[in-house]
Amino acid sequence: MASSALNHSRSPWTRVLDLDTGRRQLLDWWHGPDRIYRAGKAVHDHLAGAPASCAYAFTLFVTWWTLRGISDFAGHRLILSASTNLHNMRREPVQVLVASAFWTDGGFPWSIILGFLTVMAFAERWLGTLRWIMVFACGHVGASMIVVTGVAFAVHHQLIPLRIAVASDVGSSYGSTAVLAALSFHLRGTPRTVWAAGLLAWFGFAAWHGRTFTDYGHLTALCIGFVVAAIAVALSRRLERIRDQRAASAGRAPGDTAPRPIDHPAPALVSENGPSADGRSEPTLQ
Repeated sequence: MASSALNHSRSPWTRVLDLDTGRRQLLDWWHGPDRIYRAGKAVHDHLAGAPASCAYAFTLFVTWWTLRGISDFAGHRLILSASTNLHNMRREPVQVLVASAFWTDGGFPWSIILGFLTVMAFAERWLGTLRWIMVFACGHVGASMIVVTGVAFAVHHQLIPLRIAVASDVGSSYGSTAVLAALSFHLRGTPRTVWAAGLLAWFGFAAWHGRTFTDYGHLTALCIGFVVAAIAVALSRRLERIRDQRAASAGRAPGDTAPRPIDHPAPALVSENGPSADGRSEPTLQ
């Protein structure tokens, strides 16, 4: 039974969301009884299915509280030490790549935390925790590495000021952008096109208008998310197709391509040896 369920399981990458069906289910849920109780349970189930997103949001709150409890000068030094700028990436690249994702520069990151508890949690429930972390890490690390390479090239050729090499650059936006790009593959048809085109238009306009290394980093992370998700979807479909072909051929003999004959039950045998109560012989079934 477990083997059969495993053979028929599908990768999350190949499971798409039908918006019409989801809208009907939401309307049925809304008109059902005990709406408040079911809403609380739905929120609980939503957050319980996304442990990484919830832990990330809590970590961002803790780091913000840490910055709030120290002086502005110490907080600025702490942010600079965790930034993925050119200076830090040349000295301790692994440490700053990890640390930079868990700090935010500015006030209380209420929008970031809310985004992790809603959109990022939805993406984690779709992909699973490990796949979600993989996409997030690819966007954060990949975009940071590409941006710092571009900054190094521009500084070397004196295209940008040298102070950019020590600028602060922390946050989770690169990873979140990659996850938003991957979410387009959870849709089908026109909604997928609209979602992907909207993301490209938003981040493309920001890069064209702002022209900062952070804007280019977001656009780079978006492209990384599209590429990673496209590769994962293509690979998952190929593996499922190979699995289905093996499952279909498992019940046939090697080289046997003809359909199997249908086994019919054998006819009952009739015997004339069974005597009846009045001494005459009657047919009996054997």
